[in-house]
Amino acid sequence: MKSTLFNEELKIVNFGLESFRKGLSDAGVKSVQVQFKPPLVSDRKLFEKVEKHASSVAKANRAALEKIFAAQPVLVEMDIASKVIPGMKKNLILHAGPPITWKRMCGPMRGAIAAALMYEGMAKTHAEAEKLAASGKIKYAPCHEHCAVGPMAGIISASMPVFIVKNKAGGNYAYATMNEGLGKVLRYGAYSPEVIERLKWMETGLYPALKAAIALSGGIDLKTIAAQALHMGDEVHNRNRAATSLFYRAIAPAVIKTSPPDVAAKALEFINGNDHFFLNLSMALSKASLDAGRGVKNSSLVVVMARNGTDFGVQLSGGGGRWFTGPAPVPDALYFPGFTKADANPDIGDSAITETNGLGGFAIAAAPAIVQFVGGKAADAVSYTLAMYGITAGENNVYRIPYLDFRGTPTGIDVVKVARTGILPFIDTGVAHKKAGIGQVGAGVLSAPSEPFVKAFEFFAGELR
Repeated sequence: MKSTLFNEELKIVNFGLESFRKGLSDAGVKSVQVQFKPPLVSDRKLFEKVEKHASSVAKANRAALEKIFAAQPVLVEMDIASKVIPGMKKNLILHAGPPITWKRMCGPMRGAIAAALMYEGMAKTHAEAEKLAASGKIKYAPCHEHCAVGPMAGIISASMPVFIVKNKAGGNYAYATMNEGLGKVLRYGAYSPEVIERLKWMETGLYPALKAAIALSGGIDLKTIAAQALHMGDEVHNRNRAATSLFYRAIAPAVIKTSPPDVAAKALEFINGNDHFFLNLSMALSKASLDAGRGVKNSSLVVVMARNGTDFGVQLSGGGGRWFTGPAPVPDALYFPGFTKADANPDIGDSAITETNGLGGFAIAAAPAIVQFVGGKAADAVSYTLAMYGITAGENNVYRIPYLDFRGTPTGIDVVKVARTGILPFIDTGVAHKKAGIGQVGAGVLSAPSEPFVKAFEFFAGELR
C-alpha cells in the first residue's frame, strides 16, 4: 500500500510550552496546543489507595450529590440573628471564611467588625471599636460553623436581621443578612456614619416590611429563581440583576399589601436600586443545599469554599467539618479609576459557596457580560465553565446553561479530580481595598489556590479504609 503521508497537510500537536509553537506559527504551520496540567499531588501511593476504594468513593459521591440535587431551598421567614442562628450570642461576631484571630484579620474584615460594634452600640467611634475588638471580650467564629453565610467580610452580629432559608427536602436551615448595595458598605470594610445609618434603616424599615411580606407569601422558592436567572444572563454570584428582578416580582405584591405606602415604597425602591440584592439569598440557598450533602462517609465532594481575606478554606462532605486552608490569592481584576492591584486585598467572602453549588464561576457561560466586565471575551466564559466539568461529580438537574444546549452546570467539586487533573475551581468575585474604611475597588476572577485542595486530598486519601 502506497503511503500518502507526504501528500497530506502537516499536523502538529505540541505537548511542551506554548512558546514552542511560535516558530511554527511564524512559518504558517497549523498546530494544536495540548492543555496539560500536572497533578497537584505527586504521591502515587495516595492515588493508588483512592483507586482501590474507587467503588465506595463513587457510591458515596452519588449519595451526597443526590441530597444536594434534591434540596428545596425556600425563603420561609426573617428574624434577628440572636434569636435564630445556632449558638449566636451578643459578644459573638460571625465572619466569612475559615477560623481566624483578630491579630491575623485583614483590613476590610477589621473595618467591618468595627462597623458591627458601632451598629450594636458597643462602641461610639472606630478607635473604640478597634480597642474592644482586640480586647478579647469579643469572640469570633466562621459563619459556616453556625449554618450561615456572608459576602465579603461576611460579618453577622447579634442584632442584625437575617433571612431564614429552609431546605424543605432535608429540614436543614441556612441564614444570611440582607445585601446593603454597592459603594461604602460594611461587607467591604467601610464603617462611616452613612454605613451605620443604612444598617439601622435596614433593621427598622426594610426588615419589618420584608418579614411581613414573606409571611404573607407563604415562602419563596429560591431555587426556581436561580434557575430562571441563569436563562436571563445571570450566573447568580457577581451578576444578580435578573435574580433580583425575579425576587422583586415575587415579593412586591406582598410588601404593598402588608406595609404602609411610604414604607413599602422605600423598601421596594431600595431593592430595585440594588442589583446585588439577591446575592445573599443565592448564598443562603447554596449553603442550605450543600449542607444537605454533609456527613457522607468516603465522599470526596467539597461542600464549602470560603475566604476570610487572609486564608482560603475548604471543607469536604466526609471531612467531619475540618478546614483545609492555604493563603488567599489576590484576584485578577478590572479596578475602579484611581485603584490598582497594589490596593487590592486578597480574596475574601463566603460567596464562593455559589461556585461550590454549580453557580457563579461554574455557570459563567450563562453570563458572558461578567467576563466582559473583567476584561475577557464571551468565549472565555464558555471555556471556564467547560473546564469545571473536569473536576465535578455531576451535572446539575435544575441549573442549566442555554448556550450549552441547556446542559446542567458542573456541580459537586471532587477533590480527587482536582488533585489528579491540576485544574482548580474558577471563581468570580468582588475586590475590596486592603485598608479598612475604603470599600470596593474592583471586580475580577481567580482560580482557587492549590494548597487547601492538596491538604484536603491528602486527608481524604489517608482516611479511606
